[in-house]
Amino acid sequence: MPAARESLLEAAGAALSARPWPDVRMVDVAAAAGVSRQTLYNEFGGKAGLGRALVRREADRYLDGVDRALSAPAQAAERLAAVAEWTVRAACAQPLVRALLTGSWDTGLPAAGGRAPGPGELARAVRDRAAAALTPGEGPQRCELAVRLALSYVIAPGEEPGPGELRRLLSAQTRTAGAR
Repeated sequence: MPAARESLLEAAGAALSARPWPDVRMVDVAAAAGVSRQTLYNEFGGKAGLGRALVRREADRYLDGVDRALSAPAQAAERLAAVAEWTVRAACAQPLVRALLTGSWDTGLPAAGGRAPGPGELARAVRDRAAAALTPGEGPQRCELAVRLALSYVIAPGEEPGPGELRRLLSAQTRTAGAR
């Protein structure tokens, strides 16, 4: 049933973008996915299970974007800046990603449950992915710094950083960090 599961997650995500999670109805999600309500319950057990799966999927999608940024054919600094830019874009576009990255859950979102990564765990996952993708000396710590810098834009929004702004800030921060 992988196709039904994905259809249900897509329908649940669309419903969540239109209304707060407490107002999302299982019957509507099933109908939008083109499956029976029983199929939804068989797949997720209930609304809480559907919510947890939706949160997990958004965490996985965020980390997939990190992997894409880290695998680009570019210098390490450019890839790290791409991770930072992806972090800001993903958090601004997806309230679930923003909640995962900041730990700030509002009542309009599904509960994360025990299996969803917290902000520290996500930052470590990004750092570990950078360690695997970058050559030694390019610095997984620099990648963690890039994500934490990006999170400052998410947590304390102001003007969205212009093209190259995160790259400029990251470059200055990594030079300072390297001098210590």
